[in-house]
Parts: sequence; C-alpha cells; structure tokens
Amino acid sequence: MSEHGIDLVADIGATKSRFALVGADGAIAQLRVFGTADYLHIADAIKAYALQAAPSQTLRNAVLAVACPVLGDKISLVNHPWAFSTAELRQQLGLRQVRVINDFTAVALAVPKLKSSDFIQIGPGSPVAGHPIGVIGPGTGLGVSGLIPAGGGWIPLQSEGGHVTLAPANVRESEVLNLIRCRLDHVSTERLVSGPGLVNLYRALCELDGVPAASFSPAEIADPLVGMKDTRALEAVKMFCAMLGTAAGNLALTLGAQGGIYIAGGIVPGLGANFQRSTFRQAFEGKGRFQDYLLKIPTYVITRPLPALLGAAYLLERGDFQEARD
Repeated sequence: MSEHGIDLVADIGATKSRFALVGADGAIAQLRVFGTADYLHIADAIKAYALQAAPSQTLRNAVLAVACPVLGDKISLVNHPWAFSTAELRQQLGLRQVRVINDFTAVALAVPKLKSSDFIQIGPGSPVAGHPIGVIGPGTGLGVSGLIPAGGGWIPLQSEGGHVTLAPANVRESEVLNLIRCRLDHVSTERLVSGPGLVNLYRALCELDGVPAASFSPAEIADPLVGMKDTRALEAVKMFCAMLGTAAGNLALTLGAQGGIYIAGGIVPGLGANFQRSTFRQAFEGKGRFQDYLLKIPTYVITRPLPALLGAAYLLERGDFQEARD
C-alpha cells in the first residue's frame, strides 16, 4: 500500500476487465466492469476507469491479474489481442509500480482470505492443515493455480494447467475428443472445459448424433430451460461438469492437494444446484486405486464475486510489492 495516493487492482480477462481501488484501510471500492474489446489498449481502459472512479486522486501502484502467462516484461493475453510492456505501461500511466500476475495466481492468493460464506462444499472430505491447495476454474478459458505451504505462509503457483492435454474418461467423451481432434492440432482441457468449450461440446454432440446444432451461446447452453428442450445442450453441460471433475482430480493428485480444491471462474457458480447434482464429484474421485485418497479431499465452489481482486489486493496488503526508484 502506498503512503500517498491510491492503489488500483484489476482482473483482466479476454471478455471483461474489472477494476477497483484499494484504500488506506485495504478495502476494495469503486468496482467497475469494462468490456475488454471496447478498448484498443489496456492503458486506455485504465485511464477511462480512473477518470470515472478517481478523477481527483492520484493512482500510485497497480496490481494487474491477467489471463495469460507472466514470464517477463512483455504480456500478451491468450484469448484477446491486448499486449503490453509492464515497464512502458507504468510510464504511460505515471505509476510508481505495476505488478502483473496470472489471474488464477490472484485467485489462489484470495483463498486464505475467504470467509466460510464465500464458498460452498461439493461432496465429502475435510481439509488437512499445512497441505497444498489447488485452484481451477472455467470462464473464457480454464485457469489453474495452487498454494504451497512454506514458512507459515503460502507460495502461489503461476500455472498454465488449463492447457494440458485433455484425457477422456469414457467412450462418449472419447468420441467427442476424436471429433475435435480432426479440427485442432492439440485438444487442451481448456478447449472443452470453458465457455467456448461448452459450445464445442454441444456442437460435437449434435454432429455425432446427426442432428443440427442451434446457434447457442455458452450461457444459453448452460440454461436449464434450454436443456429441457435440447437434450444435447443438457448432455453438454453434464459432460462439462464431468470433465471438470476429471481435471480437478488430476490437479489434486498432482499437487497432493489435501488442503482442498477450490473452483472459481464465471461458469460453475451460475450452474448452482445443477452442478451439485452433476457427476463432477464422481469424476473427481474416479481414479481407480486412488479413489479413497481423493474421497478425503474436499472440493469447494467459490461464490464470492471477483476473488482475483481480493488476491491482488492481498499483494498490496502484505507488501509483496517493491516500488520503483527514480
């Protein structure tokens, strides 16, 4: 937290960018949501936000959670044309420091700050203190991260686990995957476990069954009323939940995440009771000899809106943020 002025936190996605201010008390305020495609450059969106939310205040520091790998100064979103240099952005905006982290790294940082009312548990299991935590969540893409315990705190992972190769768990999933393989050189989990993935699933199921596909959006496919009229839309949602369960189970095994798996993103919370009734948990536990191991690991759906902003603000709070020296 800077001693003078006010700090900015942002969750930059391919579809929407969310901005907020962090005051001296650490509280998040002045939330605004912008269409990412409405601005040519991220600097334009930040300037538009500052003009609305803090016209008479000076922005000092910014923590940006972005939907892409963070490997150095050059940042390029995976599912949107925005690209920028962190150093150049700091100069353009007149900020003291800009810190950029992966969006799901920010979500992971938020997990220790969540209250019990910020998530719901799906299925059995109890968290084991001092063990890793996994985070996964479908939206425009598929975000993956985790927390590794270290010295009384946590090390957040900068992961691109959404792009691992998708593994089908049954014959029907294999049929879908074989069809998608004819069009893509690599079928990552994100290709089917995401908003666009719901569309890919629906269209593949229609093609396999020889029926015409409607021009549904991801939100329409996920709508229970649509599923009552279109059986392939309903099947697409069911397969989506099962594939997410498989991916979450893989993450739990990979990290040894006995602290639990947390599901974020814009899609799953909107499914509500349908997700709780889905085969997500069955697929999560369906690892043969390691079913009993996974049975003990709890899974949670984060219901708090925009947890990435909470994680970004936490970086400011804990001082993991060195200011540039002029």
